[in-house]
Amino acid sequence: MNLLRVVYRQPLIEALLLFGVTVQVVSGLGLVRRSWASIVGPVARLQAVSGVYLALFLLIHVSAVLVGRSVLGLNTNFYFAAAGFHVAPFAWFFAPYYSLAILALFAHVGCALYWQLRTSGPERARMCLAGAVIAGAVASLTITLSLAGKLQPVNVPAEYTAPYGPK
Repeated sequence: MNLLRVVYRQPLIEALLLFGVTVQVVSGLGLVRRSWASIVGPVARLQAVSGVYLALFLLIHVSAVLVGRSVLGLNTNFYFAAAGFHVAPFAWFFAPYYSLAILALFAHVGCALYWQLRTSGPERARMCLAGAVIAGAVASLTITLSLAGKLQPVNVPAEYTAPYGPK
């Protein structure tokens, strides 16, 4: 992460990344809004719902990272992401928030693969989508348990938990 920050925190690169996220969110939500009534079938619904969740997650997550970095003066690292899991009752928000985002990402990509592969065989397309969703569930569970300190000890420094109030 520290190595990549040298690149993505350059003002021009960061502005381009923020612009890209904004375009992705606005265009995705616009697409779903325009086509919601005509969405038919479970794969199309999964793609739309996962896309909407990803858009909302990106809005919240990017805003939180920018505020954490610029207003709170925090290094937006693993501890920044894990802090909410370690101050009650915030884990009840952060566990589903992160879990669903990871699962939604894998499901959304799986849906895109499904549409690309369905002409080469519907069974192959379904298996690819199922594999993506299963991989997403495993990744989601692993990352969420890691952030919560259930896979390894996590001692979140006090400056990361302070914005949530007293423990």
